[in-house]
Amino acid sequence: MKQNLIFDLDDTLSYCNKYFELVINKFIDQMLVYFKDYALTREEIRKKQLEIDLASIDQNGLTSHRFPDSFVQTYKHYCTSLGRGTVSAEMDFLCELGESVFKIKVEPLPSMYETLQQLVKEGHELYLYTGGDEENQCRKINQLELSTFFHHNIFISIHKDTKALKHVLDTIQADPKNTWMIGNSLRTDIKPALELGINAVHIPAALEWEYNIVDIDIEPTGAFLTIDSLEKLPGAIREYISTTRKEYNGAGITREFVTNAVAEEAKGF
Repeated sequence: MKQNLIFDLDDTLSYCNKYFELVINKFIDQMLVYFKDYALTREEIRKKQLEIDLASIDQNGLTSHRFPDSFVQTYKHYCTSLGRGTVSAEMDFLCELGESVFKIKVEPLPSMYETLQQLVKEGHELYLYTGGDEENQCRKINQLELSTFFHHNIFISIHKDTKALKHVLDTIQADPKNTWMIGNSLRTDIKPALELGINAVHIPAALEWEYNIVDIDIEPTGAFLTIDSLEKLPGAIREYISTTRKEYNGAGITREFVTNAVAEEAKGF
């Protein structure tokens, strides 16, 4: 049975957070050089940078400029609080360091191409729904040649939330029972999907951004599956469809059983 599969991009189809972690660690190293005469720890710097970055997302969404700006604002914060003067060259260096993350060539997650090819072969309609500014996300989409699989079914949103996902669903006019959101972020992928009554598949990232982690207390209308790798997705969807068909045929299987059974079955694929 044809399904409508909506994919997240960052840390679902391609690596993302590991590049940010690399640059953040370089930022902290440099901050410790600048503030070597002050009692400042790596943990303090990391916590403040994250605090500033997340506050900017609440105000401005997932724009690229907020990340290098969080480096500069963290630097300014400690200059002010510790009574150290700011240096323009230092701020310029930190800004360039933050921007460098957007110049790293993106890498696909293992089996990304094979999984997408398999899903296309099985007759599913694929959509890409990613958060960020258009220039940076298009850079990654083009590098990975994802238009081969998604064609014009690509949505980019600065604010990746329930409202943005609803816009995608309204645009594609798909049956919620046959529509899936697949992603690593509990906040921007899974929670909105469950709120809108579509199926959801959570694929946790090996290295997760704190912003993406939220509690889920929503009773799913359809499937809510968790698998540990992208390559297990085709099998998990096939198994869910097969099991729910048994329910429709009068087998007396509850939705809770179906969801849990598929999650367990997917582990063995």
